Amino acid sequence: MVVKILGSGCANCARLEEAVRDAVAKLGIEADIVKVTDFGEIVELGVMSTPALVVDEQVKVAGRVPKAEEIESILSDGA
Repeated sequence: MVVKILGSGCANCARLEEAVRDAVAKLGIEADIVKVTDFGEIVELGVMSTPALVVDEQVKVAGRVPKAEEIESILSDGA
């Protein structure tokens, strides 16, 4: 599974990355976590509002930091 965190590196982007890493560890799944800060690549994925969470090239959340439970649910479905 490839999990991308899209954003400029703002505080919310950092919070989302930390929450994703925590969820991956809690669930015990294998995932490559990639930070994407290039706005060209972000727009190519169809995202106009960051932070965003992308799992295996599918945008799951954009424009907000989801709660831990939501992240775990998203990652469980993709595992």
